[in-house]
Amino acid sequence: MNLQILKSINSFRSISLITVIAVYFLILVGGIVRSTGSGMGCPDWPKCFGSLVPPTSVNQLPNDYQDIYLAKRVEKNNKFVAQLESLGFQKKADEIRNDKSILIEEEFNPVKTWIEYLNRLVGAVIGILVLLTVYRSLSLWKTDKTITIISVFNLFLVLFQAWIGSIVVSTNLLPWMITLHMVLALVIVCLLLYTYYRSYRLAFKTNYATEKPKRLYYILLVGFVLMLVQIVLGTQVREEIDKVAFELGYLLRSEWVDRLGLPFLIHRSYSLVLLGIHLLFIYKVYKYSLRKTLLYNWSLILVGIIAIEIATGVGMAYFAVPAFLQPIHLLFGSLIIGIQFILLLQLSDQKKLQLDTSVHENY
Repeated sequence: MNLQILKSINSFRSISLITVIAVYFLILVGGIVRSTGSGMGCPDWPKCFGSLVPPTSVNQLPNDYQDIYLAKRVEKNNKFVAQLESLGFQKKADEIRNDKSILIEEEFNPVKTWIEYLNRLVGAVIGILVLLTVYRSLSLWKTDKTITIISVFNLFLVLFQAWIGSIVVSTNLLPWMITLHMVLALVIVCLLLYTYYRSYRLAFKTNYATEKPKRLYYILLVGFVLMLVQIVLGTQVREEIDKVAFELGYLLRSEWVDRLGLPFLIHRSYSLVLLGIHLLFIYKVYKYSLRKTLLYNWSLILVGIIAIEIATGVGMAYFAVPAFLQPIHLLFGSLIIGIQFILLLQLSDQKKLQLDTSVHENY
């Protein structure tokens, strides 16, 4: 491999890794936005109260600002409903059309406005970083076209995610739209991780790490699927918390958990299943894998993060849902998905290496 190609690979790896870290930071900031109830801090999108820099006082707004921005959101929602109907999603269109909570316009709160505004600034920075990953991937076109193709696709996905974010605002944080927004963020993370890992493999060959890659792969794949389900369940629990918090005027936090329904009970018990699957996985890794390899080290990190994730969940359940734990719980849940995904890629390579070794031995 010549030095120019190696330089291009390293350049792409650097920017893609920075982008992954930035996306995870955005997930953390998004968790802070939700835990502080700042999601509607800016009633419009992409601007905030019609300005690139939001106001710091209600005196900077017209007296009828609530009516103005409500009218704009209703207009945007009507267009979105029409789009859903044209695509055949009549039930979802009716749900939005008949949801009266969408018509509630919050009063200006400078703290919430600036928290949401900073969230959008981070999102804008990520958009620039994703553009840079596309630019850096172009130099790898002749080496690995897949990296460039996925990078371009991810750019369009980020733009779609931004549009979904605008719909989240216009629908006044409609629950299922927030869930879709979260799932798309995880897809973007996985695509970034995939291109990063693929570029890493261009520069470094796969070394032997485990004698049972296939068995480990399928155990972890089950854990990965279960974790995705757990995240969706978690968003449903979060939606229930939002409803309870609103009903109680965001007071009496000690009563929130007691008012949650079946999704919370399933989410809580389900975490033990996840822990069991991953303890089995780490036991098999310990039994069949070499020490101090990337596979072994990341497996240990994975189980450690799962333990922290469960601990933060327990903390929220038994200590009146402290606001500071909510974004941490969300961040670590997202980190689990990313680490699982990287480990699955490593185990996939280990399976190929084992197959190639077996073929050569037969010859």
